[in-house]
Amino acid sequence: MKQSLRIALGGIVSCLSLVMMFFTGVFPFAEYALPAISGVLLTVLVIEFGFRSALIAFAAVSFLSLVVTPNKEAVVLFIAFLGYYPIVKGKIETLRQKAVQWVVKFALFNAAAVVSYCVMIYVLGMSEVMQDFEMLKVGVWILLVLGNAVFFLYDIAVTRLISMYIFHIKPKYLSKIH
Repeated sequence: MKQSLRIALGGIVSCLSLVMMFFTGVFPFAEYALPAISGVLLTVLVIEFGFRSALIAFAAVSFLSLVVTPNKEAVVLFIAFLGYYPIVKGKIETLRQKAVQWVVKFALFNAAAVVSYCVMIYVLGMSEVMQDFEMLKVGVWILLVLGNAVFFLYDIAVTRLISMYIFHIKPKYLSKIH
């Protein structure tokens, strides 16, 4: 692919990802869904240009999200997990055994979940996050278990979206620009 097309596609995908992050301030009820969509968009760059290009775009979107996104909780979630997970998912899935893949995926998710909420509460001083836990009258452990169930479904959805891009969208819309 010509260098100018690579730059253009990278810019478009990064811009769409950043727009999704900005919309977390417009639609606060989507503070988990929009960062997840934003991260999935970056998989186009992994498929088209490789792992390194996608990580560079992730870094750019992360930095710009810190500046333009009013919902800082969504930014933390994007940077801590939802932005880079779709990028590294392919690397994790090169491990030979499925069980090892899932152990690595869940370990990464749980570490990111704990770190991101600690950053929100103790570094950014977002005490309302802790109030959300108390308001639910549910322990943090139960929320983490539920989060793992949602992560499992998210991982499957990302796999299917990547397949849809490779087998349906790319041949139909991007085959002529290669």
